[in-house]
Amino acid sequence: MTRDEQTAFLDALDRHKGLLYKVANAYCARREDRGDLIQEVIAELWRAWPRFDGRASLATWMYRIAVNVAISVHRSESRRIRDALPIEDFGMDLAAADQVRDAEGEDLRALHQLIGRIDPIDRALILLWLEGHAQDEIGEVLGLSGSNVSTRIHRIKQRLQRDYAASEGLA
Repeated sequence: MTRDEQTAFLDALDRHKGLLYKVANAYCARREDRGDLIQEVIAELWRAWPRFDGRASLATWMYRIAVNVAISVHRSESRRIRDALPIEDFGMDLAAADQVRDAEGEDLRALHQLIGRIDPIDRALILLWLEGHAQDEIGEVLGLSGSNVSTRIHRIKQRLQRDYAASEGLA
């Protein structure tokens, strides 16, 4: 990879690091695990960077990779620790990820706790929906049809409402 390509990669990471923080916060409760996941995502983004062709937006492409890595890591019972540079060398800051999490209000924290209990694919789907992505874009990221995304979002929202009511003693 040329120096210009490396610079473009680091610039892209810097512009979109917030989405890495959000994915890590959605899939990992412990700070150390979030750091490990972000590191795994960066490694996969680095490997895939030469294949980015612009058919999808850069943010969509990065979301797709981040979510797929998060799901793979979540499913894996034993994770490999990679010999890699610290995530801080890529301009990532776990303290900033913590600030994103800490800035959430009580209701949003409760929602994230409920989301943390659903399966990894549905968690990715609802995370993208909450970020305001269109159904077709979510489908593109997750490899689902737009109608499947719509149906699943509806079911997830119903489940979250039931789970919230149960946790509040309203059910």
